[in-house]
Amino acid sequence: MPLTRLSRTIRFSLCAATLALAAALPTRAAELVMFEDAGCVWCARFNAEIGPIYQKTDEGKRAPLRRVDSGSALPSDIDFIKPERLTPLFVLVDGGREIGRIRGYPGEDYFWGLLDALIRKLDEGPKASGEPIPLSENSAGNSR
Repeated sequence: MPLTRLSRTIRFSLCAATLALAAALPTRAAELVMFEDAGCVWCARFNAEIGPIYQKTDEGKRAPLRRVDSGSALPSDIDFIKPERLTPLFVLVDGGREIGRIRGYPGEDYFWGLLDALIRKLDEGPKASGEPIPLSENSAGNSR
């Protein structure tokens, strides 16, 4: 076999192997990262009101909840998130980018509305900005 034909065969094999490997690797789906503290009363309220049902909802299936202790180092796959001192802090991430955040826990009714707004931004794709969704002045001021 001539050298150029062999080179093409090797390159083709390498490309095919690379594509097969990429297809076999799990893709990182959207996640709702919750930064929490053990003594945070608003975290406890979220855990009581939303925690037991979140994974059963459409939102929970679309963006599973991932809990992170706000005082610990960030895992490398989410080290692009800039944490805040506020807990709970919810950050919707997808494909290595931040979609948006919910600061504090404003109660069950408001939480679902704010999360729906983030999910809509997720559906918009890469053009969605990473701007946080602000809470109103009257919503819970949940800082530690």
